Amino acid sequence: MAKEKILVVDDEAAINKLVCSYLQREQFNAIPAYNGADAMEIVREENPDLIILDIMLTDTEGTSLSLDIRKISNAPIIFLSARTQEIDKIIALSAGGDDYMTKPFMPGELIARVKAHLRRQNSLSRQAKQEQIVYEVAGLKVDVNSHEVYVDGKEVNLTVKEFEILKLLIENPRKVFPASQIFETVWKTNCMDNDTKTVMVYISTLRKKIEYKSSTPNSNYIISVRGVGYKFNHSLLNE
Repeated sequence: MAKEKILVVDDEAAINKLVCSYLQREQFNAIPAYNGADAMEIVREENPDLIILDIMLTDTEGTSLSLDIRKISNAPIIFLSARTQEIDKIIALSAGGDDYMTKPFMPGELIARVKAHLRRQNSLSRQAKQEQIVYEVAGLKVDVNSHEVYVDGKEVNLTVKEFEILKLLIENPRKVFPASQIFETVWKTNCMDNDTKTVMVYISTLRKKIEYKSSTPNSNYIISVRGVGYKFNHSLLNE
């Protein structure tokens, strides 16, 4: 069985080498990159299964690189950062990140998170192969298998988390989801107090991508229920 490929992007050679050594001990194929340009080339050529990405690089911001990666890859991205402010985490997750760890970190925790994200990604891949599900509602088309979204026939690029939030809502169109439940369902971890703000950011970005591009009248696909949470606009189901 082929080893899963993990791309490690960090311009600090010592940290990059250390992370790679931990991954290799766990029988992963660790691929180092020390700047954004090399990382993008590796993503295109190697299609890694997961990416560990430092938030600050010599040639680019990790968040900018994450946005570029998301155009061509859905591999889970774990950010490493010395920044501990809540806003830094929100920005990183909004830029397509799936996880965020602050330096210094425990090697065992990093490996555990890598394995958890890979298990989940593999599970999603198996489910997609078994199911053929496409939702079409009032100009919006969501292909669960291919993770493709179209508005009025034009493809819209969503991050993995944005897609999973949309999928959760459209699969349960009459159910109102509190932000905490969305976080725990999509991120597969317990929701802390500040994590609901992350969901708010994702919902806002998702709306901008799918609602303002649609020519369908009243195309508010996602509705905010004051004091409760969010739901899909089931009134559009019959349009």
